[in-house]
Amino acid sequence: MTAAARETVLGRVRDALALSTPAEATVPREYRTGRALTDDERLALFVDRLADYKARVRTCTADRTPAVIAEVLCERGARRTGVPAGLDAAWLAAYNGEVHWDSVEIPAHRLGELDGVVTASAVSCADTGTIFLDGSPDQGRRALSLVPDLHVCVVDLSSVVAGVPEAVARLVPERPTTLISGPSATSDIELERVEGVHGPRTLVVVIRTDV
Repeated sequence: MTAAARETVLGRVRDALALSTPAEATVPREYRTGRALTDDERLALFVDRLADYKARVRTCTADRTPAVIAEVLCERGARRTGVPAGLDAAWLAAYNGEVHWDSVEIPAHRLGELDGVVTASAVSCADTGTIFLDGSPDQGRRALSLVPDLHVCVVDLSSVVAGVPEAVARLVPERPTTLISGPSATSDIELERVEGVHGPRTLVVVIRTDV
């Protein structure tokens, strides 16, 4: 093929591709935002959704946080508990078991030796009962909240918003985000529910109502 013939063929290909390129579409983003719910309404809706997902829920005031966390860990028989490096140490003050501060140097498979993990949270959605973790120091790396069989997640009521658009608006897009809607669960081909396959078998949400 001569150079001229080659340019002719390539030119026709370019013209065909240009003709087949669809016009840029405008995506409507008229999401419902700014919903106003009272604290009581957000709390009731959030707790109801968490119950649907079979999560356990405890509510408390901020000063009761250490006691409630200790009670939950004791009730679940958690003797070895992992915590992210930036978690408030005072939250574990009433806990009598072993506290293991997480580090990226600890291999993920070693996290399976823990009985549970305690983390904070970034934001939560009342409509869907979904908790968002964004990898902040008090929430830690994703593996920490996925490998241990028990996850105790502390949620401040002030961080609970009505819907998904409001929740996403509070997140930093560049941060790694984990969405938690109840304990890990799936169904096999016979629709038998199996828990703990892809994450913690038990999720306990401690909601602090005065923060």
